[in-house]
Amino acid sequence: GILERLDAGEVVIGDGGFVFALEKRGYVKAGPWTPEAAAEHPEAVRQLHREFLRAGSNVMQTFTFYASDDKLENRGHTQRFTGQQINEAACDLAREVASEGDALVAGGVSQTPSYLSCKSEDDVKTIFKKQIDVFVQKDVDFLIAEYFEHVEEAEWAVQVLKTTGKPVAATLCIGPEGDLNGVSPGDCAVRLVKAGAQIVGINCHFDPETCVKTVKMMKEGVEKAGLKAHYMSQPLAYHTPDCNRQGFIDLPEFPFSLEPRILTRWDMQKYAREAYNAGIRYIGGCCGFEPYHIRALAEELAPERGFLPAGSEKHGTWGSGLDMHTKPWVRARARRDYWEKLKPASGRPFCPSMSVPDGWGITKGHADLMQQKEATSQDQLKPLFDRADKGL
Repeated sequence: GILERLDAGEVVIGDGGFVFALEKRGYVKAGPWTPEAAAEHPEAVRQLHREFLRAGSNVMQTFTFYASDDKLENRGHTQRFTGQQINEAACDLAREVASEGDALVAGGVSQTPSYLSCKSEDDVKTIFKKQIDVFVQKDVDFLIAEYFEHVEEAEWAVQVLKTTGKPVAATLCIGPEGDLNGVSPGDCAVRLVKAGAQIVGINCHFDPETCVKTVKMMKEGVEKAGLKAHYMSQPLAYHTPDCNRQGFIDLPEFPFSLEPRILTRWDMQKYAREAYNAGIRYIGGCCGFEPYHIRALAEELAPERGFLPAGSEKHGTWGSGLDMHTKPWVRARARRDYWEKLKPASGRPFCPSMSVPDGWGITKGHADLMQQKEATSQDQLKPLFDRADKGL
């Protein structure tokens, strides 16, 4: 089990960002970001699971991000499958691939449109309960409440997940400034542990450096409160030094022009080492992470884990496979110090190194964040376009 592995001091390698990876492959629609591909195109989801498993992942996370009924039906998004069908299919795919290796299956829930629209605690918890009924039926190994911008909603999720008796992890998509209501990372972590989470941490919205820094703040808060927990980090695969409290979704490049910010495999090895040194033992990734990024984590932590992943059969450590290249100047790059010291160029001479993020300063309760089942109308879009054009 997950807790037994972490209690023993083992490193657990998570998987990567299914939503972004499958959007690029043509199986997820940007905007709603919902996971109907689990039922609609199971072969695509299965293959991505297998690639992450081969890269070194110890956890097959069910592709159930945003699979709550209220999100699946939000803003005119029509479905051929019910939330239950999607969640069931995702569980079956994760279990099938996990059984091909030494991997656990984690069922995941995430933030809801209902919370943003100020629905009651009971209403929001009912949504989570409907999802976890499938996870219990499919007997996943543990549960993750992930991608929450408000710790209050994450607490509600943890409380529901805890009723299953299965181990619970909880990750917020926040940075050092805290959640969108200004609750500090340390206080957020304490609240999640008190709600019943045994593993707490950060996922998405920020780069590895920022996420590790934020998890450190969570760890300090938990220890100061006299509590105990395990820690996890599943950051973006994008550099985000210019982000504000909201993270990468405020960047003007989000979501279709983020590629120049992608971390290299060598950046990922640095992240893995820094996370490990910070006391984080569940180390994975979120949006932008591809299997080669996960392989880099597994390779960096191979001394601690005692083995390399299967995917390393086709990858020379620190570029050592380049010694077989036909060109001598490329063979000269078959060494660690070359790749560690390299400062990659973007090839974009007229592009800035950083952006100015949007800062609309709105969160739960604001009229613009009230959600609806009907499609967004042109009348609703026009004032948003006007506001964006004015830089407000």
